[in-house]
This record gives sequence, C-alpha cells and structure tokens, in this order.
Amino acid sequence: MRSFEKNLVAGLTANEEKIASIMKDLMLVTCLNPKIGYDMASKVAKNAHKKGLTLKESALELQALTEEEFDTLVKPELMVGPSPYKG
Repeated sequence: MRSFEKNLVAGLTANEEKIASIMKDLMLVTCLNPKIGYDMASKVAKNAHKKGLTLKESALELQALTEEEFDTLVKPELMVGPSPYKG
C-alpha cells in the first residue's frame, strides 16, 4: 500500500481543464431528453455547437429549460463510475 501511495497517489492532481470541458460535452444533452424531448434536445445541442456555447447556455438561450431545471437534470458526476447495471 505504501508503494501505491508513494508512486501514484502522492502528487496526484485533478486536470481542471478536462473537468471544465465535461460541461461542454454535447453528449450530456441526453439527460435533457426526458424533460424536453429529443427534438428540442437536438436543437439545444446544435445551437451550442454552432455558437460555441455550453449546453446550459444554449438551453437557456432557447428557453428550453430554466437554470434550475437544467442543473437538476444534468449532473455529470452521477454519470461516471461503475454502472449499477448488472446485465
């Protein structure tokens, strides 16, 4: 365990740039489908891509969701890690 800590964990830092880029990932738009439907979610993603916006900025601009609704639906931290799906 000490070797693991010394050679891997010690000095480990988060890649802040990569973390920030996750919120711009257009794949997060799938979280919006149940609330706004596929067609509007597609418009949100296309608008974000075209204008270089985040999905949140695009959803607000298109009045597809309120800020509170977006924040409730889009939580990338819940989408990482082991899947609860057991097959």
